[in-house]
Amino acid sequence: MEIKFTTGTSPLGSLLVAATDKGLCIVSLRESDAGAEEHLRARFPKAELRRDDAGLRPALDTVRERIAGRKLDSALPLDLQGTDFQREVWSQLLSIPPGKTRSYLDVAQAINRPKATRAVAQACGANPVAVVVPCHRVVMSDGSIGGYSGLPGVKKALLAAEGVEQVNAAT
Repeated sequence: MEIKFTTGTSPLGSLLVAATDKGLCIVSLRESDAGAEEHLRARFPKAELRRDDAGLRPALDTVRERIAGRKLDSALPLDLQGTDFQREVWSQLLSIPPGKTRSYLDVAQAINRPKATRAVAQACGANPVAVVVPCHRVVMSDGSIGGYSGLPGVKKALLAAEGVEQVNAAT
């Protein structure tokens, strides 16, 4: 499988977007470009990776806009690779409107698996296209921010950029 990628800066760290011929397969925020590329290689160890700054510039710019809380409804083609359960969760996350949050329990109930809140949280943590599939919109039932697999402060910053104010400060 060939995966094209590019990196750039964002207010939240080094941003990497990567895509197959079907769509985005990785959106990653890391401390450095090297760290972002390492994450890509770890996720797809057998893929042929090719840098394509020009070709992926529009996707990179769209993700930057989303980080800033703009163009949140801009459609991007996705190539989500995960288990059936993970893809079901990720599909549900795409239905959460910008500026709104749902609890892990809400998501579990929406996919008719009300006892699967931990599995939902794990699927959120495994989301390969953060920001685009908005796992940051899923919070704890008590309103606290919960976990996030990316850099510290990213989840809170993404929610703030979307105008979400009710999230408790506890992390």
